[in-house]
Amino acid sequence: MSKISPTFLQITLSLLIFTLPVHGNSQTTADQEQAILLKLKQHWSNPPSIEHWNSTSTHCTWPEINCTGGSVIGLSLAEKNINGTIPPFICDLQNLTLLSLLNNFIHGPFPTVLYNCSKLQTLDISQNYFVGSIPSDIHRLSSQLRELNIAYNNFTGDIPASIGRFSELRTLNIELNLFNGTFPPEIGNLSNLELLWMAVNPFAPSKIPSNFTQLRKLKSLWMSSANLIGEIPEAIGNMTALELLDVSTNQLTGNIPNGVFLLKNLTTLHLHKNKLSGEIPTSVEAFNLDVVDLSENNLTGTIPDDFGKLTKLTGLALFTNHLSGEVPQSIGRLAGLQVIKLFGNNLSGQLPPDLGRYSMLREFQVANNQFTGQLPDYICANGVLVGLAAMYNNLTGELPSSLGNCMSLLYIQVHGNRLSGEFPAGLWTSLNLTQVIIKDNLFTGHLPDKLPRNLTRLEMSNNQLSGEIPAGISSSRNLTVFTASNNLFTGTIPQELTALPFLTTLSLDRNRLSGHFPSEIVSWDSLNTLNLRENQLSGNIPAEIGSLRVLTSLDLSENEFSGQIPSQIGRLKLNSFNLSSNSLTGRIPGALEIAAYDDSFLNNPGLCSNNPSLAIQVCSSGAKKSGRISTQLFAILISVASVVFVLAIIFTFFVIKVNPKREVGLDLTWKLTSFQRLNFTVSSILSRLTENSIIGSGGSGKVYRVPVNSSEGEFVAVKRIWNNRKLDQKLENQFLAEVDILSTIRHSNIVKLLCCMSNETSKLLVYEFLENGSLHDWLHGNNRPRQPSGSGSVHHVVLDWPKRFQIAVGAARGLCYMHSDCSPPIVHRDVKSSNILLDPEFNAKIADFGLAKMLIKHGEPNTMSAVAGSIGYIAPEYALTSRANDKIDVYSFGVVLLEIATGKKASEGDEEMGLAGWAWHQLQEGKSIEDALDEEIKEPCYLEEMCGVFKLGINCTHTLPSTRPTMKEVLQILLRYKRRMAFQENNGGGEYDAAPLLKNSKRERRLETDDDDLASNV
Repeated sequence: MSKISPTFLQITLSLLIFTLPVHGNSQTTADQEQAILLKLKQHWSNPPSIEHWNSTSTHCTWPEINCTGGSVIGLSLAEKNINGTIPPFICDLQNLTLLSLLNNFIHGPFPTVLYNCSKLQTLDISQNYFVGSIPSDIHRLSSQLRELNIAYNNFTGDIPASIGRFSELRTLNIELNLFNGTFPPEIGNLSNLELLWMAVNPFAPSKIPSNFTQLRKLKSLWMSSANLIGEIPEAIGNMTALELLDVSTNQLTGNIPNGVFLLKNLTTLHLHKNKLSGEIPTSVEAFNLDVVDLSENNLTGTIPDDFGKLTKLTGLALFTNHLSGEVPQSIGRLAGLQVIKLFGNNLSGQLPPDLGRYSMLREFQVANNQFTGQLPDYICANGVLVGLAAMYNNLTGELPSSLGNCMSLLYIQVHGNRLSGEFPAGLWTSLNLTQVIIKDNLFTGHLPDKLPRNLTRLEMSNNQLSGEIPAGISSSRNLTVFTASNNLFTGTIPQELTALPFLTTLSLDRNRLSGHFPSEIVSWDSLNTLNLRENQLSGNIPAEIGSLRVLTSLDLSENEFSGQIPSQIGRLKLNSFNLSSNSLTGRIPGALEIAAYDDSFLNNPGLCSNNPSLAIQVCSSGAKKSGRISTQLFAILISVASVVFVLAIIFTFFVIKVNPKREVGLDLTWKLTSFQRLNFTVSSILSRLTENSIIGSGGSGKVYRVPVNSSEGEFVAVKRIWNNRKLDQKLENQFLAEVDILSTIRHSNIVKLLCCMSNETSKLLVYEFLENGSLHDWLHGNNRPRQPSGSGSVHHVVLDWPKRFQIAVGAARGLCYMHSDCSPPIVHRDVKSSNILLDPEFNAKIADFGLAKMLIKHGEPNTMSAVAGSIGYIAPEYALTSRANDKIDVYSFGVVLLEIATGKKASEGDEEMGLAGWAWHQLQEGKSIEDALDEEIKEPCYLEEMCGVFKLGINCTHTLPSTRPTMKEVLQILLRYKRRMAFQENNGGGEYDAAPLLKNSKRERRLETDDDDLASNV
């Protein structure tokens, strides 16, 4: 038997000793890591999203955990509804290389506890609630860090220079924070950086550091809305790897460097909404460009011919500049081109004839230029064109034949040209067409028997169209505007035209129409403009016109109407009124005998008036005598009524003296239901409901201002539904709805219901009284508060922008609470500026829930028996279907935002459309948003926020409910603007509140920062 060497035994024993502890330590490490993870779960209060983390399973099998060799290297906890802070012991996971906490509710300062995670390569804490500044020693994070994402938080201050010391960093994303300091040029030292996103931060005005151009590996640079000034560095052409360059919505000046278009890897270029000037570089070698957006600058010169070599180009936006010359013919041959927006320039010549021939052209917007010749024949050759906007040019000829089969088209706007021929017959059969605006041209031909079902606007005035207006016009049930003035239409006005319930504008003046006015017009509930001037209409003016409650403009002049003027017309509140040059007879109704209408009755020989100031004959003496008899009779009736009134007072006094318990309104049938602690009684309220205390009235009753504590000047508002008979079911339902809702919700931006009182015939709701009235009163009311001016005169007090914005935020908070935090959620159904009340500090409170309806299930529409709401605020789909969900409130609130930004009424804008439609029209025609803002309050320091609120109003009033934001998203966007305004105040010496606010989703970022032409989304 051979002898075993002692050395061999020693080595073997050593190996065994070495091996055994390794196995034991591995098991111990796994147990330790699982214990750390369970401790982490407990630290975050055991969120349901990770309830499967337990001691009975192996942590490396949990989907959020990535292990290698049995050890945790990755922790992915995105969107887990985690609330709390990051604990220090998380770095006890010693092999951790990836930590993702994206989109949670984690708060606190920058997590310096992660300095101890020495192997960390990826850190993503975006979309949380972190606040404060980035520490100057941030470089103490792992030197191996390759990705740092802190976007969508509330970080402030400067970006420290030490951030430039991460030599391995590939991604740096700090977008959408509150950084109000500077960013360091040392970022240019990150030689391996591939993605740098710093957009949407209110930095101090800063230039793009020249050493940023040293980032030779950078592929994506996004710095839009970052308060950049100065020029784009000429050396930007050295960034040869650049694929995306977006420095839009800043204050950059100077020329576009030649190097930009020499970046051969560049695919996306956004330089829009700056102050760039000079000509576009003519040498273009960035042939991979997919999107070029240089819009809203001060660029001059021509469109470079080399743009025709961008074979991968899908979108070209050069609108709102000062470009001139012709569009290169080669652009029309680009096979990938889908969107071209050139409106608002000085371009001329003929459009490229091949546009749309080789590409799937979707949007074609060339309005407000000086183009001549015809529209391209192939503009819809591939059948995907959605929008055609070529108004206000010098175009001639017929519309392209390819439009005849263009079933994809949503809108065509070619007004203000010299186009001729007939409108393509095929388009009239399109199911998608919503707008046809062809006014101010030379079109001929007839209207078809039926119009597109989804058509909402048909504007064809000032052409040479003829024939009859077809009865089939009623097929366009959604039609809101129909203008066909100054054409050659004949025949009668079809009765079917009166079946359009959403029609707001009807202008058929200066045609050859004859016959009688349609006999039934009760469906025109929304009509505010009716113009039939200069036709051959005859017969009597129907009294039903007086029932058109929102009509503000009526012109029936230069026709052959006869008979008397219906007295019912006197009920209307007309801003424009003309019945001149007819054959009307008799006395003018008393309500119309006012100076404002002194020219409204001229050239009607049979008319007379008792008002000598009107420019027509005074009624005959017989009429005067009759008038005196009527006056005497009226005096007798007044005397009799006075005697009856005195007797009634005596009787009432007698009843009270005999039976004190039967004091007015005070009987034993009143039921009081209290929701707050009260300092008044039923009798103290009832005894003060006098005519002098009325402050408003509506469809269901009156509102009173009632004192309840005279020594302290305390008042309550009392809404009275009191008919002295049993309430009808509608009023009863409104009362019950308001009590049911307001008694269960508590929010500082919702009016407080103190109590309700009821008996069989009377209902009273007692609210807190808000002495500043409503937003509508302050924006539009004739009784707006007044104050003396320096000259001694008195003028209206104007609600300034900070107060308006404060009101918008408060109202949004109230609606957001109703939609998101109430169970079940609540839809108001009648959001409008008169239902937004203001306390002494101008804090907004949502009021009037008589139309509100709780939803049985979140997001499930509820069908009402009838459409409720107010003209100008009603969402289109609600008017059509009576189905209520939270998106109808969003639409109405969008109109309120437009009121706040523009100072216009919801039914205002111009003579043809309401405010929402007018706002869309402003953008479609390429007009500046700034021009639409309220001149009384427009100041340079608030322009960005005012424009933002206007655009948010546009987004809220999308036709399709699915494209509108939620109220939560609306509120979050408003809060971001609030923070920007806070920065401005801070810079001027005011205080800045750095409290964490709601985080933004990517959808919200798009809603807030998308400066693409909003009109294209119609």
